[in-house]
Amino acid sequence: MTRSHEFYGYHSEWNLGSPGGWDYQRITQEIGKAVWDNLFPGGTSGIKLDFYHPLLFPVNGLVNLLLEAHRAREGDNPGLIAVVAEEETLEDVVENQNLARHLDRIEGITGILTAPQSLEINHGRVCFKGRPVSAAFMDFNTDVLLSLHRKHDLTPMLQAVREGRVINPRGTEPINVKSMFEVVTDPETNGSFHRETIERTPWTRRFFPRSTTGPDGEAIPDLVEWTRENWDNLVLKPERGYSGHGVCVGGIYKDGDKAVELALEKGAYIVQKKVDLALWAEKVPELDKENRSVVLTTFQTDFRCLFGPDGMFGFLCRYGQVPTNVGSGGGVQPMAVLESDMTVGEATKQINDLILDMEYGRVARAVEFQEKLALDHRFTYLLGPIKIALRPRLITRAQINRLETYCRGIWEDCLTLESMWQNGGLDSYIDIEPEELEIARSQPWKGSPAIFASDGIFSFGAHENQ
Repeated sequence: MTRSHEFYGYHSEWNLGSPGGWDYQRITQEIGKAVWDNLFPGGTSGIKLDFYHPLLFPVNGLVNLLLEAHRAREGDNPGLIAVVAEEETLEDVVENQNLARHLDRIEGITGILTAPQSLEINHGRVCFKGRPVSAAFMDFNTDVLLSLHRKHDLTPMLQAVREGRVINPRGTEPINVKSMFEVVTDPETNGSFHRETIERTPWTRRFFPRSTTGPDGEAIPDLVEWTRENWDNLVLKPERGYSGHGVCVGGIYKDGDKAVELALEKGAYIVQKKVDLALWAEKVPELDKENRSVVLTTFQTDFRCLFGPDGMFGFLCRYGQVPTNVGSGGGVQPMAVLESDMTVGEATKQINDLILDMEYGRVARAVEFQEKLALDHRFTYLLGPIKIALRPRLITRAQINRLETYCRGIWEDCLTLESMWQNGGLDSYIDIEPEELEIARSQPWKGSPAIFASDGIFSFGAHENQ
């Protein structure tokens, strides 16, 4: 049985470039609470939940971060904060639209959403339609910035980078590669990292013909052949990427030889030890429309922690199959802090049982209500409407406190990685073209304001076989 402060599992990757999800969880909470009240208008006996804990609304932390970046340069003077995204996403990614609106509601601040090619230089200042830009959140990584610069001449955007106006600083990019997990899991290089960071990092190696050491310290003379032989227990993924593109999971992607050949052909892949799927799976009620019944379905549930220099901003809870990324067809799940004197596992089972005992029509009406709210919120991503789980994922306040400590450790360990890179110790781990490295060097991070994400495949006590 999981004690109230414990959580199990690993982080599958970090995002130090421009992580998303901070406003999707806010929307999910609002919809999730409304659906909960629809299902249980009189509450639930013995189960007290808090849907409104501040860390369930991470967008507020990002807004404050951008406001502080503005004030560090402009003091209490008014200014313009730009949310910068690729042109083709401006009409589709609702959380960027909402972030600009959040900023625009602050007295003295104009928040705008724009493509990078709409910025300009006016009297030596980076401007938008003649107004100076005091700070900017850039919703894409530096490789995309460089590609767009070659197409559009983004000199104003690059000047904003050099002036330190862009959040996240581009100096995080060299350590924003999944090959950094090899540094963290190799005893020859990980002596300066926090113990919990090491313990929660799956064994990882850059994938190419080489000899190395395995998950238990054993010698691996040929990593490629070893990967073929152990495919069911491994994952191959690009060193750089997003939305789960190019990820092959052993046991799910059945053809291990094909996965290996794909990774070798494309290059810049890592191989990683697969985390037991049962550890980060939960049973969630859903409608079986064909049989007009309510059933329990096993879903994978991952957990993004969003944090900055002063601690956590909050969480994004995703669910679906493998991978759970929304860009690969996954969905999101509301969260609630468990206030009752019981374990997360006990409370989750009780909620599941209560929903399973309801009449099909009652649950169907709640799902229809949920879908209407999603449309009202324009709750979409690049693939269309985002799926939402019917019940919340539960967590305790003590577990949140543990996550705070965990995230502080990662922040400090990223500073260590940056120092190792700047001292030349990570050159062999980073395959980035010279022009992109030049952009990164023009805006060093060094612990300055940023929003980082750690994608955890965690259990808080409701996983299968618990």
